[in-house]
Amino acid sequence: MKLLIVTNNPQRASYRQRIGIYLPVLRDNGIECQVAPLPSGSLARWKLLKRAEGYDGVFLHKKALNFIDAFRLKRSAKKLIYDFDDAIMYSPGSPEHDSRAHLGRFRRIVKMADMIIAGNSYLAEHARRFNPDVEVLPTGLDTSVFKQDAKKDKDKVRLVWIGSKSTLDYLAEIRPALEEIGSRFDNVVLRIICDEFIHIRNMAVEECRWSEQKETTDLVTSDIGLAPLPDNRFTRGKCGFKILQYAAAGLPVIASPVGVNADYVREGVNGFLASDCSEWIEKISLLVRKSELRKKMGEASKQQVQQFDVEVLGGRLVELIKKCLKG
Repeated sequence: MKLLIVTNNPQRASYRQRIGIYLPVLRDNGIECQVAPLPSGSLARWKLLKRAEGYDGVFLHKKALNFIDAFRLKRSAKKLIYDFDDAIMYSPGSPEHDSRAHLGRFRRIVKMADMIIAGNSYLAEHARRFNPDVEVLPTGLDTSVFKQDAKKDKDKVRLVWIGSKSTLDYLAEIRPALEEIGSRFDNVVLRIICDEFIHIRNMAVEECRWSEQKETTDLVTSDIGLAPLPDNRFTRGKCGFKILQYAAAGLPVIASPVGVNADYVREGVNGFLASDCSEWIEKISLLVRKSELRKKMGEASKQQVQQFDVEVLGGRLVELIKKCLKG
């Protein structure tokens, strides 16, 4: 089977975790993949979409096409699989206001697809409004890369947040809680793994510029994972990948009870959910004080995250692709 994978940006984390890590699994199961970034120019796009005629199907990752590109793809593709892991039907800047542009493009691509693969049930519900052929496949990760012998600093307790600069504001929203923690404990450090950083009063901030080579070590040498998230129609579509990363690194997690966060964090087992500033202070303080609880919850996290391993979800992705292309 030959599959043309079209993505807006192969460098983004979404592509790496939903497609890139599965390419060896797909190849080993008889699915030959050609990855092609979607060009910006109209002529280049036409040439790329025309190439779809030579493949058994097209796997379109996340990008919602305009009318002309969608028409070209529909004419060329024998089968179309559409994969997405964000609430692209809403504007991130104004999620509570309906956007005709966002919703229109989303509706168009979902209606024309032969199969939709959504990152969580919230996204799947939106897609099923326009097409019944929707499957849910969580975002996965290779848990084996986290099995490294890295020593933690016994004199410090490191809170850690990992994310992109576009989501750094989510961390900034719990700044008051972090500043209160800093005033209570002199051994707590905030590690930020990102391309940009924020300042926290009363607390030292370790600026760890993100790199694919360093991110795993930066995580496993931390102590408590943070996953704050505002509650709106866009953020409810988030697929909780940072929680899975923290879990694979053996960290307890404190997260906002938004979207899949509430599913991934089992209260008192592998972490805590925090809804407001006082709860963030309470839960962080508890884990800072109790090293044995951090260790116990970290072990529970490691066990739970195995269901999201690339070997498990890779097999499911192979099944879905073959089902669509053969059908």
